[in-house]
Amino acid sequence: MQGGAIELSAASQAQLASEGVQPDAILATDMVNLPAYLGLQRHVLRNVPVLLYMHENQLTYPWRPGEKPDLTYAMINWQSMLCADRVVFNSHYHLDGWFGEVAKLLKHFPDYNHLELIGQVRDKSSVLPVGIATEKIRAEKVIVERSMIAEEASSTKQSPLILWNQRWEYDKRPDLFFDLLYRLRDAGVDFRLAVAGENFRNVPKEFDEAQERLVDQIVHWGYVDTYTDYVGLLCRADLVVSTATHEFFGVSVLEAIAAGAFPLLPKRLSYPELIPSSLHAACLYENPDELFVLAKRRLCDPRPAPPSLQKHVVEHFRWPHVAAQYDQLIEELVREGKEKRRATRLRG
Repeated sequence: MQGGAIELSAASQAQLASEGVQPDAILATDMVNLPAYLGLQRHVLRNVPVLLYMHENQLTYPWRPGEKPDLTYAMINWQSMLCADRVVFNSHYHLDGWFGEVAKLLKHFPDYNHLELIGQVRDKSSVLPVGIATEKIRAEKVIVERSMIAEEASSTKQSPLILWNQRWEYDKRPDLFFDLLYRLRDAGVDFRLAVAGENFRNVPKEFDEAQERLVDQIVHWGYVDTYTDYVGLLCRADLVVSTATHEFFGVSVLEAIAAGAFPLLPKRLSYPELIPSSLHAACLYENPDELFVLAKRRLCDPRPAPPSLQKHVVEHFRWPHVAAQYDQLIEELVREGKEKRRATRLRG
């Protein structure tokens, strides 16, 4: 967020020089210092409309235990929003969380905090989800199902497979997840376990402990080398569980649902937006005890996820559907930009 704008500006200028034409619009993400980028481009980009996509933010993103919040990065997010013509968040939960906290950020300043700008930024903000590659997942699922039929014909039916396919970070609360598994095992519930994901920082200690204590249940542990193998793991999962205390969207959970896994998710964060309201009671839990009851019920009586759940994910989050919404928004932005430039020329 500090140096990326310099590199991106250099790449943009090289592309502009080779193509000799300005872009119709700029699409930037929250990890770009947009004011710095646009400032470095002031001699080559003139009146090009900008769309800022907020996949996450540095104001409501939880800090690690023991870390002191650095509001510098939250201010970069805020200044980027001020520069953009449109701002898009990946969920209503994310949008509401940002605008619920940004006034507190600005009130750190004794004067000139420009609180009146919050409403202006809110008015140009909207929600667009992330797209999911459901076509690839469903194609791979056909292959996996054929393999599973062959396996079942030659051996006994396997125990239900519980999947973790999220980041190995403290905000995903692996302690709560593994506590659930210990409790299920102690209650005599039979299951297999696949823990996928990657962590480039310090891995929470709960993972090392769980790898030892659940060794007899583990069928996969760690990073999955190829996308095909990852999708294959999704397609074999019966249950995907989240115990997160932070989630702006939930790509990995949607991928698992699209592959056929039944989700058990907290009844908060972005999750209620991902699940049809008719299935909230079956899929969303309020506390660890309710999660245990729901998980035990699903594992002791394993059934395929309701077709309506996969249908919901495919209809609302598949990339062709979501991309069309992006296209429409960008086209509106480009049209508005052209109208503003035309009005400027007429006034001149």
